[in-house]
Amino acid sequence: MTRLRALAEYSHAVIARNQDIGGAYPAAPTFSAYQGYAWLRDGAFTAEGVSRYGDVASADRFHGWADRVLRGRRGQVDELVAAVARGERPEDAAMLPTRFTFDGGDGSDPWWDFQTDGYGTWLWSVVTHAGRHGLDLEQWRGGIDVAVDYLVTFWDRPCYDWWEEHVEQRHVATLGAIHGGLVAVAPYTSVDVLDVAERIRSLVVAEGMYDGHLTKWLGTSAVDGALPACVVPFGLVSGDAAAATLAAVARELDVDGGVHRFTADVFYGGGQWLLLSALLGWNLAVAGDTAGAWRHLRWIAGQATPDGDLPEQVPLHLLHPGSRDEWIARWGPVATPLLWSHGMYLILADELGILTAKA
Repeated sequence: MTRLRALAEYSHAVIARNQDIGGAYPAAPTFSAYQGYAWLRDGAFTAEGVSRYGDVASADRFHGWADRVLRGRRGQVDELVAAVARGERPEDAAMLPTRFTFDGGDGSDPWWDFQTDGYGTWLWSVVTHAGRHGLDLEQWRGGIDVAVDYLVTFWDRPCYDWWEEHVEQRHVATLGAIHGGLVAVAPYTSVDVLDVAERIRSLVVAEGMYDGHLTKWLGTSAVDGALPACVVPFGLVSGDAAAATLAAVARELDVDGGVHRFTADVFYGGGQWLLLSALLGWNLAVAGDTAGAWRHLRWIAGQATPDGDLPEQVPLHLLHPGSRDEWIARWGPVATPLLWSHGMYLILADELGILTAKA
């Protein structure tokens, strides 16, 4: 327990010392392809971990950054919504990006940039943080309104998934994130977001399930390591569908406590992702499988470097080992530390009572 508690304290320290002065959480401070960029998705989950840890000020700064970035996109979103109202279909390149420079810009590096899940994830994160600490959401109203307007217009449009892949598909984890964000913000907006949330649920039930469990995208039978988020925290499904989804992810993607992204994953050989292990563990903890949750927490802790840094993924069990070297040659070693990994560790540690015990 002492080692696990120490890793939680170190995880918070890594996040806090790497947070940009403007509030952004860098995805990975030293990894070539991520350096200088912050994702709404990664940052929103990281902020949840920090909020649970009790560092209200750090989470506030992140949400303040996200609010400023989104308020700066007000005109862009208005133009996109107006184009749809005219019967036009904006190009993917015209949509909001998935990652931003620390000053809120698009950046100059090409990326698989049209992803909508981060906007829903941020809405869920900021509402959850405010509720936990009794904060006034009005301080982030401008950004919230931009995210809501963007999502209610473009929720059903195909886009890249969490992993910057398959722009042609409608991904269930993406739909789940949008659903979770809209349901969370519903009491705080005059927009009828619950109607959209119900349309998302109906679509997924009709086209995004196979053999009782959620699928990677609409119309497939495959699963994805991000799908547990559709249960906790996003609440897209519950009951038998939730249990079947967690079981399918565990059966197909969990190896000894480490969770893969998906079976066809070739990125760095298709290793096991610490943040996905934490996500599954979080779900197991909420479902009452405390032993299963501890299994994932201990596995994550076992992947820390001697200094305590948590990587993005590890090569203990590679799905496609032949592809690993090409990614190392392209971008260097795996991202370490990854702030999202540390943030998810804090979330799971909190679910298991470790953060409470730290005092």
